[in-house]
Amino acid sequence: MLMLDNLWLIPLLPLLGSAVNGLLGAKWPNKIVNMVAVGSTGLSFLCALEAVREFAQLSPQQIPWVKQYFSWIIAGNFRAGFDLQIDHLTVVMLLVVTGVGWLIHIYATGYMAHEAGYYRFFSYLNLFMFFMLILVLAANYALLFVGWEGVGLCSYLLIGFYFLKKSAADAGKKAFIVNRIGDFGFMLGMFLLFRTFGTLDFVPLFAKAAPMPADAFGQYGTLTIACLLLFMGATGKSAQLPLYVWLPDAMEGPTPVSALIHAATMVTAGVYVVARSHVLFMHAPTAMLVVAIIGCATAFFAATIGLVQTDIKRVLAYSTVSQLGYMFLACGVGAFSAGIFHLMTHAFFKALLFLAAGSVIHAVGGEQDMRRMGGLRTKIRYTYATMLTATLAISGAPLFAGFFSKDAILFADFESLHGGHVLYAFGLLTALLTAFYMFRLIFLTFFGKPRYDEHNVHVHESPWSMLGPLVVLAVLSIFGGWFALPEFWGGSDYFANFLAPVFGRREALAGVDEAAAHSTQLLLAGVAVLTALTGFLIAFWLYIRQPGKPEELVKSFKGAYTTLLNKYYVDELYAAVVVKQLVWLSRDVLWQVVDVKAIDGIVNGVATSATEIGDGVRHTQSGNTRSYAVWVVIGALVIITIIFWAYGRPTAAGMVR
Repeated sequence: MLMLDNLWLIPLLPLLGSAVNGLLGAKWPNKIVNMVAVGSTGLSFLCALEAVREFAQLSPQQIPWVKQYFSWIIAGNFRAGFDLQIDHLTVVMLLVVTGVGWLIHIYATGYMAHEAGYYRFFSYLNLFMFFMLILVLAANYALLFVGWEGVGLCSYLLIGFYFLKKSAADAGKKAFIVNRIGDFGFMLGMFLLFRTFGTLDFVPLFAKAAPMPADAFGQYGTLTIACLLLFMGATGKSAQLPLYVWLPDAMEGPTPVSALIHAATMVTAGVYVVARSHVLFMHAPTAMLVVAIIGCATAFFAATIGLVQTDIKRVLAYSTVSQLGYMFLACGVGAFSAGIFHLMTHAFFKALLFLAAGSVIHAVGGEQDMRRMGGLRTKIRYTYATMLTATLAISGAPLFAGFFSKDAILFADFESLHGGHVLYAFGLLTALLTAFYMFRLIFLTFFGKPRYDEHNVHVHESPWSMLGPLVVLAVLSIFGGWFALPEFWGGSDYFANFLAPVFGRREALAGVDEAAAHSTQLLLAGVAVLTALTGFLIAFWLYIRQPGKPEELVKSFKGAYTTLLNKYYVDELYAAVVVKQLVWLSRDVLWQVVDVKAIDGIVNGVATSATEIGDGVRHTQSGNTRSYAVWVVIGALVIITIIFWAYGRPTAAGMVR
């Protein structure tokens, strides 16, 4: 078990790549930077594959495999160690992070080839890989939090990579600040867990929590509060209501950043934490319902905004927020394996969508507005084919990856005991909206007449350093869902079976007759396909058959259109209610009153008084003998007066004391 005993090598390799490029890359040509960045992540992927191979040979009694390397913090009975673990959930996350991350690194060598700060970009990207791998390999909440904060730092650095551009710098700061709000709740959750269980290590903590009685529905016991606090952190990292506002602005970063951090890996960290903490959440039904409602609301809310956006990356950003809502919806109804399955398939097709969008932007000279594209399918055929594949996958077309994972989530929603049919209805409506806005993107970008300046824009296909990863991700977007081939398709849900040692078998189907469940699932799958087809047909009719119709609808529903285009004015609301008030408190109260008038006023007042007193006393030192004699006499009189007043007063008996 060479690799399992040395799991630290998997995150160490990207860290070394980051350090080498960060320290020496400025003096190197791009080829050397590429070798270090792509080579380190590629080796990390190979190490992960070897670790998975060795993991497959372990007996059930050896899982999870935990290795304690050294104690990081020891304080009283608290210990936080650099301890890494691998189980079935870790395997999925490990392969997604290293595999998809490596493909995106390869893509970035072509996309960023002519950008300034090339070495700096890859140093940040490698550093992100290090922290993300620490997050998924950690065997305790304390070490997980190191990775959690690390990916937040790297997100700030990569979103604001074009730091001379004000909008990019502001977007980086916005992401950093919003994530800190969620992280505050995450820390409180960790503190509460340690106080309750005396440890933050996953294995003993979950072992102590498992036999505890579950909190009653509607009551807020210790586990419910702890789960809600952990979920608060997840809403920040995974861009859920109300802390989603940072992710759309994060599109200011380079496209490979959008694909890696804000589609495939970092934003799924919150989903991973909820799934990792499933033992706690299963004891907190109220927290589970909150997760399901927030996920459902976010999925629908973000999908409606995506209907009218015109920036190709911004459409995909709101799509990411919506799909993350789907994952939380699955976890909230207890279908953790379905949520993780959608996490995996989403990593494939959403990374592909972002990278293909980058290829489109590259082809049209940096343009991101879909209204200035059109007619590109015959000029960039490979990009079109791969992006269409990803669109079919996210829309839930049969036999594509997204079909199987979305079907599993919708079925789990339908069977849920708490508000299942309502959650299912909103999930189904979100699927319709998803199919519509994604095919709207396809039709505006690749169909119709060219709407760009054909004399100044020379459309060209991307190099194979960019197309190669697109082809690989397109294959995964088709076949990646076959790991969960339902039984009514003649297959077996290998993915759920694989994760069964972590989550248990068919957690969403407990107490349901299997024959009836299969029949219901087949019916719901048909409904989902018809729903996606409806979304496609509406988009086809509006943007292919009746291309002038959208403008008519905009005029007819101007109020609704303006509201959606301005994203329900949430940013403006936050600016007025939160940001403006905090700025006033900081500037007019804490700075002008507390800092300047109170603290500085006291310090400066003491200094001024000391100066004035010293200046007054200085004048008594005149050098005149007669003046000194007068002061001696005055001093003597003062002393005699004091002595007489203190010791010469009559007592109660009439005697002088």
